[in-house]
Amino acid sequence: MALQGRAALAMWWDMASDALDEFAHWHAHEHFPERLGIPGFRRASRWVCAQGGEGIFVLYELESHAVLGSAPYLARLNAPSPWSQRMMPHHRNMVRSQCHVLESVGGCTAQQMLTVRLAPAPGQAEALRAALRALGEQWAQQSGGVGLHLLRHEAPVIGATEEQRIRGLSDQVADWVLLVVGYDAPALQQWAREALSDSALARMGTAAQVTRSSYALAYAAVPEDVTRF
Repeated sequence: MALQGRAALAMWWDMASDALDEFAHWHAHEHFPERLGIPGFRRASRWVCAQGGEGIFVLYELESHAVLGSAPYLARLNAPSPWSQRMMPHHRNMVRSQCHVLESVGGCTAQQMLTVRLAPAPGQAEALRAALRALGEQWAQQSGGVGLHLLRHEAPVIGATEEQRIRGLSDQVADWVLLVVGYDAPALQQWAREALSDSALARMGTAAQVTRSSYALAYAAVPEDVTRF
């Protein structure tokens, strides 16, 4: 499959513009190496708002959902470095979904990504999953397209962590997460307007509330790329 593992951690937040430069330095040179040194973390990618501004999206691809409750990961969450402690309060409006990978078609590290936060309408989960899988197979072969990946949130049974405390214990979650990846932004946006419009998603079986955001790739790494902590 395209995603490297059976689980993923998907996170959205806003970062104030005056903190962006230090954030990018910290995230690339301390935080990614730290996370990729945890057993089960297979790939990390950071994306920035395609239109500019403060929006950030981060995806960690994981060997399994159990990694999210593992002792090495919890040790990091509960003992953030001094630099991490300084940066965490700047993570505003956090949405953090700890996910199983339901479907993964095509690639996932091209230049452009559309994230769609959604949920199935009652009784429509399997129909929605099948419809999105079929769309992924179409998009992965289309000009401008690379891949489509569907995730479902399930919180691990763990307590609140020190990092959450620093951020204010107000993390939100997305139930299902759809990631649409492409190498051509206009092609991706045009296809999404047609194939992933509100009316098209409703016909597939989504609930009413849908949140879309567009991002450009800033940095991606695997454990072999960085020094392990």
